[in-house]
Amino acid sequence: MGQIDSPEDLRKLEETQLYQVCTELRQFIVDNVSVYGGHFAAGLGVVELTVALHYVFNTPKDQLVWDVGHQAYGHKILTGRRDVFHTNRLYKGISGFPKRSESPYDSFGVGHSSTSISAALGMAVGSRYKQELDKQHIAVIGDGALTAGLAFEAMNHAGVSNSNLLIVLNDNCMAIDPNVGALKDYLTDITTSQTYNKLRDEAWHILGKISKFGPNAQTIASKIETALKSSLLKNSNLFESLKIRYFGPVDGHDIDHLVNIFNDLKNIPGPKILHCVTTKGKGFPLAEKDQVKWHAPGKFDKLTGEISIKHFDTPQAPKYQDVFGHTIVELAEKNPKIMGITPAMPSGSSLNIMMEKMPDRAFDVGIAEQHAVTFSGGLATQGLIPFCNIYSTFMQRAYDSVIHDVCLQNLHVVFCLDRAGVAGADGPTHHGAYDIAFMRCIPNMVVSSPMNESELRNLMYTAQLDGNGPFTIRYPRGQGVMPEWRLPFEKIEIGKGRTVKEGEEIAILTFGPIGNNAVDACNILEHEELTPAHYDMRFAKPLDEALLHKIFKKFKKIITVEDGCLMGGFGSAVLEFMADNNYSAKIVRLGIPDKIIEHGEQPQLYKECGYGTEGIVEAVRSLTSIVHQE
Repeated sequence: MGQIDSPEDLRKLEETQLYQVCTELRQFIVDNVSVYGGHFAAGLGVVELTVALHYVFNTPKDQLVWDVGHQAYGHKILTGRRDVFHTNRLYKGISGFPKRSESPYDSFGVGHSSTSISAALGMAVGSRYKQELDKQHIAVIGDGALTAGLAFEAMNHAGVSNSNLLIVLNDNCMAIDPNVGALKDYLTDITTSQTYNKLRDEAWHILGKISKFGPNAQTIASKIETALKSSLLKNSNLFESLKIRYFGPVDGHDIDHLVNIFNDLKNIPGPKILHCVTTKGKGFPLAEKDQVKWHAPGKFDKLTGEISIKHFDTPQAPKYQDVFGHTIVELAEKNPKIMGITPAMPSGSSLNIMMEKMPDRAFDVGIAEQHAVTFSGGLATQGLIPFCNIYSTFMQRAYDSVIHDVCLQNLHVVFCLDRAGVAGADGPTHHGAYDIAFMRCIPNMVVSSPMNESELRNLMYTAQLDGNGPFTIRYPRGQGVMPEWRLPFEKIEIGKGRTVKEGEEIAILTFGPIGNNAVDACNILEHEELTPAHYDMRFAKPLDEALLHKIFKKFKKIITVEDGCLMGGFGSAVLEFMADNNYSAKIVRLGIPDKIIEHGEQPQLYKECGYGTEGIVEAVRSLTSIVHQE
């Protein structure tokens, strides 16, 4: 594999050498991810698919679209990024997902699920329009991503497009957590039907021969094939009913068979789907056994499988997601109206704690954010109180549902937005940069964020009380700041902030956990005899107007700090208040600027964007200098 710098090099090899390439590629992924971290099991599961696709198809002329991108490490390694792969997901390094600006082999940028079929179909239609009829277009989508409505919208269109499109269904029964729903059961029925699989193997060869005798024979062969699938599977094939020719299921780890099938499928016109059965984590026994744990395990010992865990001498603060997971159970034990909903992220959101203890009150609805929101709205009409936990970046996909199905009807749905703010190594597709802006502009919506774990608990407690409507609580990825966090619940008055520190000359207004950076900044500034005041506003909507009147009457220099976009965010809300109330002050807004922020660890990105501890310190120094000059 060390001699393969591009798929063109791969295609120079004999087919008999591909097994060795797969073995070396799989080991290269293990070697790198064990040392540097990253997504793991998904990439191991598609090694043979990756090699076969690049061997048979003329990439990048033939356009290959990966869905989500967790599984695209092998693709990156084979397409000229082997020598820089150790920088994967590191600050200023290569992206953990396919990215158009990074390589011509990354035909479409991804990070969210279920986009591949739509994108590849658009490419296929575009190529046909330009009379580029010798191009192939391939979408690789997992069975987990196939649960999203977008995938079905794309297949519905593809079936009548007559476009040169191949969908490769990577069926491993997993998303990040195990797949759920009727589609999972349907695919399982196909893959476990021994009669169908036996006759399919026999019929494949026969039908292939029949189809060589002209157009009429091809029509007959197609009808026989469809009848076989329908009768043996006891109902019409889902994909065939959408006018997409279905082939499979096949062993997604049989490199020889995959190469032969892809060569055959290249010559079959129109939309088609190849159903490949794979094992997530293939080739690393521990990952095969526990696919959830090994989705993205961090650094580990590749020989023993021991995952690196930092050990501390003192108690550490929990992750915000775990505070949510334990707190919702506490609340639900006291309030029988509370329900939990997540779209395919039970372990990532820690709703799995509630799912285990209260399986009839917690729901994983699959990768279907719109459905999660509207389903929550439906629950709310029945007097229940759904806590709909969706990562901020994925809530973007359900925005219309938030407006149309919840806020217009003023339904009591609590939106818990995990991974709000910059999300770290996952980069721009996963940063929760925009939720403050897009939530606070909707009538009836409350927008809140806790500064610490205790505040998260109290906001959750407040949100579930009767009389509320739509209620957003946003919190970041990672650890909090309170080792002793499980304190008694206290009701927070909606729209009321708090004074963290009294001060002079300058007021720092923070929203959410980023306020802890302001605490650190104030501690540094004390040594310089600078004493800014610090206010934790808690709510971006409604604003604490009484507190803001007090602040604007006392301070002429104000800094706002948020882990979200500056345009339309918390700082903008403060500016609006100032303008509406005829105040005049020098306001410096710190937050995510109007540009795409790449990947890196959160402190690195805070610093880059200027709202880390150092950025707050510098903003205070700059404003103080202006004050003294005046």
